[in-house]
Amino acid sequence: MADTRVILVNGARQAGKSTLAGLIAGHSSVEVRNLDRPQDLRAAQADPSGFVDFDQLMVIDEVQRAPELFLAIKATVDADPRPGRFLLTGSSQVLALRGLPDTLPGRSETIELWPLSQGEIDGTTDAFVDAAFALGPDLHHHSAVTRSGYAERAVRGGFPEAVRRTDPRRRARFFESYLADLINRDIRQLGEIERLAQLRAMLRLIAGRNAGLLVPSSLGNDVGLTYHTVQRYLGLLEEIFLIKRIPAWTRNINARAVDSPKVAFVDTGIVANLRQADPQSLIRPGGEFGPLLEGFVTMELARQLTWSETRAELYHYRTKDKVEVDVVLENARGQVIAIEVKASTTVTAKDFRGLRHLEERVGEDFLAGYVLHTGPETLPFGPKLRAVPISALWQVS
Repeated sequence: MADTRVILVNGARQAGKSTLAGLIAGHSSVEVRNLDRPQDLRAAQADPSGFVDFDQLMVIDEVQRAPELFLAIKATVDADPRPGRFLLTGSSQVLALRGLPDTLPGRSETIELWPLSQGEIDGTTDAFVDAAFALGPDLHHHSAVTRSGYAERAVRGGFPEAVRRTDPRRRARFFESYLADLINRDIRQLGEIERLAQLRAMLRLIAGRNAGLLVPSSLGNDVGLTYHTVQRYLGLLEEIFLIKRIPAWTRNINARAVDSPKVAFVDTGIVANLRQADPQSLIRPGGEFGPLLEGFVTMELARQLTWSETRAELYHYRTKDKVEVDVVLENARGQVIAIEVKASTTVTAKDFRGLRHLEERVGEDFLAGYVLHTGPETLPFGPKLRAVPISALWQVS
């Protein structure tokens, strides 16, 4: 806000956007407007220019409800280009909204606010991404987190209200209400939904395949929706920050690389609730802990990439021969950190198959490959390959 006229804080509902805006508003002379309030929304729609006519900082909550404000904001900050004029929050991908008259190019900056990271919950510094690119195979971590502890974290997720509720039954009620509100209010406002029952079924299917390959035709066949309807529904789910697509990594060095993205819920607490999974059932023999844990790790990394000093992108890797790497991080120089996620406490050489495959193809740009696991120790499996406890994500600094 010290150098930018308009700041947009974008993210899922209940992630803390209004709380963050309130903290900023409490430190200066600020006008606060909330478009979830009918009177504020009516005023914004009736007179956009008058609504934003204020010479100090104005906070506008849920700005996606009145897209017509953007032209008025543009005119205001063009006439008075002081930084820190508007702090906007939105619970959908505002700048991708259909019918948005102007995206304020050169005048605004967008900040994604995710549900709480594990470091934010624990009061530690989440700096794994920066440490991985700086240290490579020299990264070392010893963990006291148990396998059941990881399961509890994944089931809890990161929504502040879910973290606050220690009773599993009350936490489940939060997730149920959260999803119902998103479907009945936000999704319906963004687009016409003809078949709500099929949308709910599709959500359950995505939860069952969390962090797996996204094949819209398969989803459509399973829930009775056309390919184009599935694609439209997936787009809406992304717009409200419920799911995230993870693109396939390629450097055009292996023509066999599969281009299908993966899909994961932004928060694993929602996944666990949709699957009616609890920590105890997940870690029993035959429990489906692996996919949930992979999604948990992937989303923790996605959170870190919004604040890490290292500018990197998040991918997955899979060839037609089904050689896979769960997560590939690539920085602006083309250097790669590759990550496999294992729900077991022991790691074997076989767990590094995909990492070795990618190392051979990337060459010197391959900085390190990690198998993140639920055991306590960091162990070497080659010059650039390490088994590292998952808690390094929020405990390595």
